[in-house]
Amino acid sequence: MSVARFPHGFLWGTATAAYQIEGAVGEDGRGPSIWDAFSHAPGKTYQGHTGDVACDHYHRWPDDVRLLRELGAPAYRFSIAWPRVFPEGTGAPNEPGLTFYERLVDALLEAGITPFVTLYHWDLPQALQDRGGWSERSTAEAFARYAEVVTRRLGDRVRYWITHNEPWVVAYLGHYLGVHAPGIQDLPTAIRVSHELLVSHGLAAQAIRAASSQAVVGITLNLSPVESASDQPDDRAAAQLFDGLLNRWFLDPVFGRGYPLDVRERLAPYFDPPDTDLPTIAQPLDFLGINYYAPAFIRAVPQEQNLLGLAQLEPKALADRGYQLTDMGWPVVPEGLEHLLLRISREYAPRELFITENGAAYPDQLVAGRVQDDQRIAYLAAHFAAAYRAVRAGVPLKGYFVWSLLDNFEWAHGYSKRFGIVYVDYESLSRFPKASFSWYRDIVARNALVEG
Repeated sequence: MSVARFPHGFLWGTATAAYQIEGAVGEDGRGPSIWDAFSHAPGKTYQGHTGDVACDHYHRWPDDVRLLRELGAPAYRFSIAWPRVFPEGTGAPNEPGLTFYERLVDALLEAGITPFVTLYHWDLPQALQDRGGWSERSTAEAFARYAEVVTRRLGDRVRYWITHNEPWVVAYLGHYLGVHAPGIQDLPTAIRVSHELLVSHGLAAQAIRAASSQAVVGITLNLSPVESASDQPDDRAAAQLFDGLLNRWFLDPVFGRGYPLDVRERLAPYFDPPDTDLPTIAQPLDFLGINYYAPAFIRAVPQEQNLLGLAQLEPKALADRGYQLTDMGWPVVPEGLEHLLLRISREYAPRELFITENGAAYPDQLVAGRVQDDQRIAYLAAHFAAAYRAVRAGVPLKGYFVWSLLDNFEWAHGYSKRFGIVYVDYESLSRFPKASFSWYRDIVARNALVEG
């Protein structure tokens, strides 16, 4: 038996996002978001699923806080729905929306749970999208105002603030590939959106700190090691470009280096970000949040196929190479997390790091009120071990949030993919803690991973 004991005070937790769990999309003054519009458009989500009800967390949050208390993890990451606070994105704040989050925060604190608040997890108010969305500077300014209002309301009880969740996904899946809201397919728009998201991060960081002297401010990026599909020069060049688009395009300016020149030159014909915005983007980070699921395996494709000239290997190709796959078709590569943490620590020297999401979807079955999700347990155990090795190597990793607390609306996949350590019966909305819930509770209680 070997025991991997994490540092004293290590923050274990779980994570959720507002649109994925809350439901109640038309209640108490909440305005429509781009995900309401997108999910209701024909053919955009699996079998037309929407977040109208989701897990009904808006009404069942006391039960979910009781689950969190039972889990015993000292932290919980959740997002605030911008359209619940500002139904039109701007104007006067919606008091019932603020009150909802105030009650949730108070309940978490009473349960001894530290709240980590994400201000933007993809649910832009539709009214702002109608005026150009994230391609307009006015949206970044509205985001800063929203951040200020929420911080003034909750900042006496919330210390940890995350401005954005995965801006790469918002920019490229939402505005280049069009498989996420708002469903735009235009590369120049995607690049402009990536820049305005980073500007809005900087403006929001300033607003949060102005509103709360105790604020601890970070951003969450989805990051991955990038591997070439082969040793062929065109595949290697495509992998280098994708590493720039996914990782360095967001890390470099946030850490004060400006945009990576190789990627900037490649994208300049479509949109070249102004240098005058770089100081705003480069606000000092108290921590960096990392969402890790798998490495990216990249091959070159003809530019007629897509403007960037690259694509990820398909799940079948990955399986043929011997990789185990999750229900999302993503390869299980825990050592990728270790390598990523070491790289970020070495190249960017963040003050603190948190794994703000890591987990896996599997086709869980509820049998006699139980879900025996051994694959998820094995997945998490291997990734915890990878994180432990990185900590031992000197990486300033301070916490780990498992995605997700609940099975939920998995964006374009609807309710077909289950990431939770708690099973949700979408007909009755009853919650059933899975075997992974009990296993994780023991990890948290020991602050250690026992192997052997």
